[in-house]
This record gives sequence, C-alpha cells and structure tokens, in this order.
Amino acid sequence: MRGIILAGGHGSRLYPLTKIFNKSLLPIYDKPMIYYPLQTLKQIGITEICIVSGKEHCGQIMNQLGSGEEYEVDITYRVQEKPGGIAQALSLCESFAGDEPITVCLGDNIFEDDFGNNSWQIFTTEWIDEFFDKEPKSHIFIKKVPDPERFGVPVFQGMDRHLIKIEEKPEKPMSDYAVTGLYMFNHEVWSIIDTLKPSERGELEVVDLINWYIDRGKTTYSELKGFWSDAGTPDSLVQANKLVSEKEKK
Repeated sequence: MRGIILAGGHGSRLYPLTKIFNKSLLPIYDKPMIYYPLQTLKQIGITEICIVSGKEHCGQIMNQLGSGEEYEVDITYRVQEKPGGIAQALSLCESFAGDEPITVCLGDNIFEDDFGNNSWQIFTTEWIDEFFDKEPKSHIFIKKVPDPERFGVPVFQGMDRHLIKIEEKPEKPMSDYAVTGLYMFNHEVWSIIDTLKPSERGELEVVDLINWYIDRGKTTYSELKGFWSDAGTPDSLVQANKLVSEKEKK
C-alpha cells in the first residue's frame, strides 16, 4: 500500500497566516503540521509517500521534508497547478501508485489514534490484501464532533448504523459525526475519478468519490477513539496545538 498526503489549496480560512506559508507547515506544538499525517502513514506501515501541493508552496514542503530519508520514508512530489478539489489532486498520483491500494491523508489532519496499535484490527494482512482485489473498495474514518456542519457528514440507516451516503457541510446534519481526512482506496479509484463531474464550485469532490463507493455497497468505516482535528481554521488550529501539547507533556 502506498500513501498520499494532499497539502494543496490556498488555506484561505487561515489567512493571513497562509499568505506566504503553506498551511501544512504551520506549527502544531513543536512540529510543522505536515509531520502528523506523515506519522499517521508510517504507523500504518507505509513508507512510499507522494505529497501533492500547489506550485506556490511545493518548494517549501520539499525544503522541509526533502527525500524523506530523515524520516525513514521515500517521498515523491506532485504539483497541483491550480486548486481543483481533493479528488482532482488525488488523480495526479496515479502513476505513483500504480496497481497498489492507497491511503490518503489530508495535510492538515491530526490524529491522536495510534494506527500501529493492535487495537486497529482492520490493519491485518488479510484485510490489506483485500484491497488488491479488482473489485472497487474504500474505507473511511469517522469521528463524533460538536460541529458536524463544517464537514462531510455520514448518514446512517438502522440500528446497525449502515452507511448510506455522505452529505457535504449540511445545514441540518443527520448525524453528529464527521468524515475525517483519512481515506483508503484500492487501485480502481483512478478509473472512478475519471467518471466524476465537477461540483458547483468547479472541483472534483472527494465526497462524490466516496459516495460512488457507498452507492455500490463498497465502503466500510471505522470510528476514531482519540481526538482528531483538521486544523484548517484559526480556532481548530489553536485547539490542535492545545491537544497535542497536552498529550506530549503527559
């Protein structure tokens, strides 16, 4: 399995902090933000990683992380010429991933969960092997949050919480969960992205990609136990710093 970190976009919600810096290089306690998704992928066991960023900031990230040798990973870079949505940024990594399944982490997502811990039973050899099958498969990670309207919100059906769709930033959320910026897809994802149509804002949306899988019964999900932050707003950036600092000082 190969890993992808998406660190593009203008970071408009964090302006002027992002006027000259990519938001994924802003500090979270004692490390740049992008170190945390990098660590998440390493915990899963992924050492071949592609980072996608805009042409304005890709050089900054390369200067920070280099080849990845210092972090015991092999890093490849892709440049997103202009913002086109998460799914469009993901499409730039097709040649990098080849026929292998992928784990995608957004560059501003910070997870407390240790994905190398034995409690994450989904990461068995047999489970990963399933992602090499030709049949399309995806897996998402959700978290209970106080403000689900800020995120993609999973909609469930029945007592067993059968996932039926994801709604993007709904005014009246149908659950108090958010879809976090950690996704897994098998190699069929590239042909599926090719079928997506731009949204009203002219972008290829990851919600549409996930819903393609959900509509066909090909998506599973796990609920996170520890804290999670997207660190994409001033308030969530402060909260992420607080949570990480408290954890590091224990």
